[in-house]
Amino acid sequence: MGDENLARTRPSGFAAVVPGHLAHRVACHEAAGQPNAVNRTVAPDNPTTSVVIPERMADVEQVEVVVAHNERATLRVGDVFLKIDADQTRTDTEVEAMAMAPIPTPKVLWRKPPVLALAALPGTALGHLGLPSTASSAAWAAAGAAVRALHDAPLPPWPGRNVDELASHLAGECEWLVANDVLPADLVTRNRRLAETALRPWTPVFIHGDLQVDHVFVDDDEVTGVIDWSEGAQGDALFDLATLTLGHPEHAGDVIAGYGTDVDRDLIRAWWSLRCLRNVRWLVEHGFGPPEEYPEVAVLRSRL
Repeated sequence: MGDENLARTRPSGFAAVVPGHLAHRVACHEAAGQPNAVNRTVAPDNPTTSVVIPERMADVEQVEVVVAHNERATLRVGDVFLKIDADQTRTDTEVEAMAMAPIPTPKVLWRKPPVLALAALPGTALGHLGLPSTASSAAWAAAGAAVRALHDAPLPPWPGRNVDELASHLAGECEWLVANDVLPADLVTRNRRLAETALRPWTPVFIHGDLQVDHVFVDDDEVTGVIDWSEGAQGDALFDLATLTLGHPEHAGDVIAGYGTDVDRDLIRAWWSLRCLRNVRWLVEHGFGPPEEYPEVAVLRSRL
C-alpha cells in the first residue's frame, strides 16, 4: 500500500477531502492485481471524484479513507490502519515479510481476515512521487542503509517474479500502450529497449518489492519504519534501489552512499523505465486523468 501515515492538516470539524487526481501523490499505494503499480486514493464508484469522509462518525475517532478500489481498501482510525484485502495471500506475505525483515516495520495489532490492523509509524514519508523531497541527504542515505540491511538478510522462502515473467508482462504492457495510442510509439520503444537491459540474471536477495519513496518513514534523519510488504520476496537488489529513487534521481547518490557499495546506475535507470512502462496502463484504466500528467510518464520522457 502507500503513505498510510501521512497526517493531513485541516481545521477541526471539517470533512476530510481526498482529491481524486493530483493529490493522490500524498497517498500512493500499490495497485491490487497489478505488480508494482502505483495506486492512488479514489472514490470507488468514480475514480475522478473526491472521497469525503466525516471528521467524526458516532463514537469513532476520525476515519479516513487512505485507499479504496475493488480489491483492496485501507482506512485510518486514529493511529490504527485497517487494511482490507480480497486476496489474503497478499496479507499473508505482508505479515510474514514484516516478521522476517531486519528493519523497522509497522506493529501488527491484530488480524481477522479480511482485515489486518497495523499501528502507525512515527515520522514522515521520505518523499512523494512527482513532488520534490524535503528530506535531507542524511535521511536518504539512512534509507539506503536500511535497504542494504534488508538485502543482507536471509532470503524469504518464497520466490519472486523471474526474468521470463517480467519480460512477458513488459511486452504486453508496451503493446497495449502503443495499440491504444496512450503513449507515442517511439517513447515506448526507446524505454522498452532500456528496460530490457534490467532483465538479466541476478543473485536474489530479500527485496521489499514496492519500495516507493512514500513507503519509507524517517524522523531526525533516521528510518523509523517501512510499510507495505505484500510484494516482499526474492528479487534483484537494484529493483528496490530503483523503486526508491524513481522520480528523485538527485538523491540516487545519497541512497547509494548509504547502501555502502558500488551499483550499476545504468541498470537502476533501466528499472525506472521498466517500472513506469508497467504502471501506466493500470493508471489509465482506473481513471487517473491524462497520462501526460503522470510522474511516470515524465520519467519515461526523461529517458530520451
